[in-house]
Amino acid sequence: MDLGTLQGWESGRRPLGNMKAAALLHLRRRLGAMGADPLTLGLLDPALDADQIIGAALDPPDAAVLHPLAAWVHNRETAHMLAWALTGVAPPALAGRVPAPRRGPSPSAPLLGAEDRAQLFDHLRETAEAARRPGGDALLHRQALYLASYDRSSEAASWTAHALHAGRGYLARRGWSEHWAQARSTATALARLGDPQPLLDFIERSLADDDAAEAANLNYWAYWLGGVRLPQSDDGFMRDRELTAWDPVTLLRGLTYGLHEAPGYVDLYAHTLWSLLTARPWLPQASGQLVRDLSERTRALLGGGGISERSRRELSAVHYVLLDRT
Repeated sequence: MDLGTLQGWESGRRPLGNMKAAALLHLRRRLGAMGADPLTLGLLDPALDADQIIGAALDPPDAAVLHPLAAWVHNRETAHMLAWALTGVAPPALAGRVPAPRRGPSPSAPLLGAEDRAQLFDHLRETAEAARRPGGDALLHRQALYLASYDRSSEAASWTAHALHAGRGYLARRGWSEHWAQARSTATALARLGDPQPLLDFIERSLADDDAAEAANLNYWAYWLGGVRLPQSDDGFMRDRELTAWDPVTLLRGLTYGLHEAPGYVDLYAHTLWSLLTARPWLPQASGQLVRDLSERTRALLGGGGISERSRRELSAVHYVLLDRT
């Protein structure tokens, strides 16, 4: 490979996304054959997705329908890649894999410059506002608003909090509704900004004890954590009541090892674990090590504070089931 090509990829002068599909496929397989880390190669797709979203913010498409945030539901890996570019925090999946700094001046992360970052957040706020108007795209609004919450400047935080609270009417709806995904996104974004009450209200009012909402929550978590292989163009996949489109073990693994990353979402994690084991009671027999790790995590949570009474009851039930299998 020509050295100038590699330097172009690393500097961003020649984006990988501009390669021909066949050439990119060949490169991916060639790298694997040469001993590249399989996990890192597996993150190439979400990295390209994140690059496309950033590109659309810095050079917006002519029509909102062409925006990548309106074209597919992004998952956790894409969100982590975007956060890496916006905050400089490496994705958990790359823990221990980010190379040491090279000699001479070189970036330690794909962090956007201050000017580009400001332009991206301005674009996200403008996009979220435009998509919220009558006739706007609900998926575009939801995802643009969620990503805008990554801007922690005081002025931006005030705008985000106001925009999120403007959507709290969705949280008043009971059980499943066409606005359920918007309500969930609003509640989780507010929790990440330090206001956990809307998420607790969402679990009580719009999730617990409603079969359609419980199924939607499991479907969304499965997609978010990589249990659904195909990208989804809208939120319709959440309405599947059969729960057959994803692997339950993959979902259990993602929830188990994601508990330590989610101090603001622990109650949603707890309820989802309880719901998953209720829907698939055979799961604790699938992996002994996974069950032992989850048992340790639930024991630690039950021994500490910071969880709701509902979460404590549900985690106690989960822990009891796990103990019965170990």
